[in-house]
Amino acid sequence: MTLHGDTLKNAIGQTRAKWGWFVGLGVLLLILGGIAFGNLFIATVASVYVVGWLMLVAGIIEIMHAFGVKTWGRFFYWLLSGLLYAVAGFFAFDNPLLASAVLTFLLAVALVASGALRAWVGYSHRPEQGWGWIVAAGAISVLAGLIIAMGWPVNSVWVLGLFLAIDLIFQGWTFIAVGLALKK
Repeated sequence: MTLHGDTLKNAIGQTRAKWGWFVGLGVLLLILGGIAFGNLFIATVASVYVVGWLMLVAGIIEIMHAFGVKTWGRFFYWLLSGLLYAVAGFFAFDNPLLASAVLTFLLAVALVASGALRAWVGYSHRPEQGWGWIVAAGAISVLAGLIIAMGWPVNSVWVLGLFLAIDLIFQGWTFIAVGLALKK
């Protein structure tokens, strides 16, 4: 066996010993997903706050980066970009409901655009096996985006929370499945 193969085998062995942590994390994520399903409004606000923190941190980093560039044109570009990110982050904290409406609308647009692109790619690969699944996945994304857009802005108080809850539950089941597979 090669050195790379031994390294991989050792890594899998070390991970296998921690299978319980995977299961425990999965159970925790399932519980958090259930809590999020129980109150989609709070889950939506929480997701807006996370996005707000990420934008605020990114803005601060870009502003600091602006002072490290050597030309004035690039300095102003990075400074403006950082300021916009930071303002958007503060905006998410100042008015999370309005921010959730904006993010929900952007989610609807992204789902329609990515779904249409996926369907087009699948359709353009018609002779290949599985092209229909790609088109179907694209159509479902477009449909989800249109449903969100048709309910906008009223659904902005729960859509992001629903996505968060679904993601937490799927991640929880995934970690549990990986942990149990490692145990075997």
